[in-house]
Amino acid sequence: MLAKIRDARGTLAGLTPEILFEHDQDHYGGLAANDALAEAAGIDAGQLVLDVCCGLGGPARYQAWKHGCRVIGLDANPGRVEGARELTELVHLDGQVAFLYGDAQDLPFSDASFDVVLSQEAFLHLADKAKGVAEAHRVLRPGGRFVFTDWIAGPDFRAADRGVMWSGVAARGVPRVWDYLGVLEDAGFTGVAATDLSAAWVPILRDRLAMYEALRADAIRRTGEDLHRAYCRFYAKFVELAESGAIGGARFVAVK
Repeated sequence: MLAKIRDARGTLAGLTPEILFEHDQDHYGGLAANDALAEAAGIDAGQLVLDVCCGLGGPARYQAWKHGCRVIGLDANPGRVEGARELTELVHLDGQVAFLYGDAQDLPFSDASFDVVLSQEAFLHLADKAKGVAEAHRVLRPGGRFVFTDWIAGPDFRAADRGVMWSGVAARGVPRVWDYLGVLEDAGFTGVAATDLSAAWVPILRDRLAMYEALRADAIRRTGEDLHRAYCRFYAKFVELAESGAIGGARFVAVK
């Protein structure tokens, strides 16, 4: 990411959040998706927000920059946590945004610590999604909101497709939308609602497949031809599943 910015600008000096936002939003829908989450969550200045499975921290930085809130990002990948910290310091947002290593299924925070909990396309990686949802409920203050997006199974999602999703993106389970709604209600959330994002995510997947195929030469240098070919083969199947409706996307909103 930084190499691409350096190549384009000739330097990293004077790097701003706005410049970084063009490169650090690796979830579906980019900044518009962040805005939709913030609107559903009612994020405001002075609030404390938790971004679960935050990756390199692009959405966390964006929410802090745009809304004046404080954000803590948590991720189970130590390298991503360190990378998120480095990027945040470069754009001088480290006074508002911090990053911690941790497990979404066992959050290292006290009860009722946060005004908002967010997550984007990450709970599919959790072995115990109910535990992750329960932890989000525990750390929210009364009246706080949990807003997240994730992949969901469609009516034609088969056992073989679960294997494809596991081998391709380490999905430990792809629930149906009503499964997630039930888990949220069982955890004690109210006002539970879901918005279907499936149609919006299909062209995003198509564009990503085209990008991976276009980057073939660079990818082969980095990881080898066999790995690149296997990933493109998976991603083509991923696109096929989304186009057929076997899998789809949804945004969930719940209130403590």
